[in-house]
Amino acid sequence: MKQQVKIHQVKGNPNNPRIIKNDKFKKLVKSIQEFPEMLKLRPIVVDEDMIVLGGNMRLKASKDAGLKEVWIEVAEGLTEEQKKEFIVKDNVGFGEWEWDMLANEWDSVQLAEWGLDVWENNDDVDDIDEIIDFQEDVNFIIKCENIKQLNELKDKIKTTSNKTSYNKFIELLSL
Repeated sequence: MKQQVKIHQVKGNPNNPRIIKNDKFKKLVKSIQEFPEMLKLRPIVVDEDMIVLGGNMRLKASKDAGLKEVWIEVAEGLTEEQKKEFIVKDNVGFGEWEWDMLANEWDSVQLAEWGLDVWENNDDVDDIDEIIDFQEDVNFIIKCENIKQLNELKDKIKTTSNKTSYNKFIELLSL
């Protein structure tokens, strides 16, 4: 059941791996300021403890927009596993992922089953320069399953690739 509550009653989910930042977040704040009624059409989904399952960024943007109340929908009776599944499925297509949190606190097989594109290690790849050239963003690095794998890839790039590729890899690591 949809209901309107005081914004301070709703608690952001500290385990939410999805973020919207910078210009995209500013656009979200602006859209809420210009059309706050949309929040009634797509309420923030919370559990029985008023912790957000769907709409963390809308809650944050609503606060930044100066709203005093927000529309919520309480999802009752969900297991912890269902709550985690809901968080991912609700956000598959928008925003950016908090990859470190996903890698450390979520099961990659389940994430893939729920619709998130999760990288699989492909040991058949011979030309690491092709990978670096093909993958122009930090997602390439995030797709490594753990620090050991990332360090092995770093060593492989350093020994088999040109200095430009290695420097690009190091640059991506710092993002």
